[in-house]
Amino acid sequence: MTRYTNTTKLNSERSKNNIRSSAVNRSERVSTKKDFFDTNKTQPNYKDVLILRRFLNDRFQILPTSKSGLTSKNQRRLAQEIKKARFIGLLPYTDLHSQL
Repeated sequence: MTRYTNTTKLNSERSKNNIRSSAVNRSERVSTKKDFFDTNKTQPNYKDVLILRRFLNDRFQILPTSKSGLTSKNQRRLAQEIKKARFIGLLPYTDLHSQL
C-alpha cells in the first residue's frame, strides 16, 4: 500500500516537472520574426505578385501571422491586396486554378 502512494506521488512530481519544463521550452522556442514590409519600408501592393506569393502556401491560402511574421496591420493590408490580385486574375484562388 505504501508503494502505491509513493508511485502516485512520484508521478505527480514528474508531471509538475514536465509542465514546468515545457513552459520554459515554449518560451525559448518562440522567435520573433521581423516584418517583411517594415524592414523593406514598403507596403503590400497587388501588382507585386512575386512578393505576395511569399505569403501564400502551396494551396494558395494566406499564411497566418504566426508563420508570416507580419504585424497585424500589415497582415490585414496583405490580405486585401491578395484579394485584389485574385479578383483581377494575377493570382489564382486555389492550386487547381493554376493547372488549367
